Amino acid sequence: MKVSYENFGQMENKTIHSYTLVNDHGVEITAMNYGCIITKIITPDKVGNYENIVLGYDSFAEYEKNPSFFGAVCGRVAGRIKGGVFELDGQEYSLVKNDNGNHLHGGSKGFDKVVWDAEIIENDHEVGVQFSYVSPDGEEGYPGNLTIKVAYMLNNENELSIHYSSHTDQKTLLNVTNHSYFNLSGDLKRDILSHSLKIKSDRFLELGEDLLPTGIFKDVENTPFDFREERIIETGVVSGHPQNLLAGNGYDHPFLLNKNHDNEIVLKDPESGRTLTIETDEVGVVLYSGNSLSTDGVIRGTQSRKHLGICLETQGLPDAIHHPNFPSTILEKGQQYNSITKYRFGVTEL
Repeated sequence: MKVSYENFGQMENKTIHSYTLVNDHGVEITAMNYGCIITKIITPDKVGNYENIVLGYDSFAEYEKNPSFFGAVCGRVAGRIKGGVFELDGQEYSLVKNDNGNHLHGGSKGFDKVVWDAEIIENDHEVGVQFSYVSPDGEEGYPGNLTIKVAYMLNNENELSIHYSSHTDQKTLLNVTNHSYFNLSGDLKRDILSHSLKIKSDRFLELGEDLLPTGIFKDVENTPFDFREERIIETGVVSGHPQNLLAGNGYDHPFLLNKNHDNEIVLKDPESGRTLTIETDEVGVVLYSGNSLSTDGVIRGTQSRKHLGICLETQGLPDAIHHPNFPSTILEKGQQYNSITKYRFGVTEL
């Protein structure tokens, strides 16, 4: 196993480095210290062809725009905060409104748009890179000086683990996720509509017209949101279910997980044979089927289009600060936040 790095760009007089982790089986993870963005994940298909399974760009200039948050860590709070305001201990805080009057993915300059410090990690069991950043009090409207670290670790079991850790000197909000778009066909040969997905979840969150949770948990039974058994993504895209239509013909919904670290999320592509198993500490996962991906432009030589990638964003529930019935995303002063999400890459047997 090894780690290498190279210059990828320049921003604010800082060098952007691209780090590549490689294990003994040839699985590669590439990420950069701008936005903790995962730019490539190279894995084999069922006949041993190694190809990239995430959406991304080849130039830093493209990542400086990156309107779809390809591969990025989103925060301080992933997802939307209604009205861009919240209250803590009687004090109201106004956030940057960057999504139709709401706050989205940490604001105009969230974690995805800053340069992080980086440190290479190598030991007998895994290799990786740890990114760290101090978000100053008032950044994008959030209270408190928040220190956060994000480590990407790769082992010889073909597992990528993302370790998040953070603390603050003032009560604040924190709900981070990685926003990678997966496409297990390899090198974007097909869209993700024929991928199958399994999620150990009995309930999903109803969305309103603004794509924010209404606060109502809906039972998945007898709906296109029932992923307790494998379901093809296309079934939700062609569905007439009001929630699928609302999301732009597909999914953009939080699911409450029944289990943690128990193969709770499994994505498969039947043609390539690739599988992705996700296990997490988080209470939920946001399933986004790429319904709003631009039909303009090119992604590594492939015409951009809807449903070219699928996001499985492990996190706390969106807009939790406005819903007392949701698990809290408040981080107290002096409290240590720790969370791990593990991605295991495999293939189905021939």
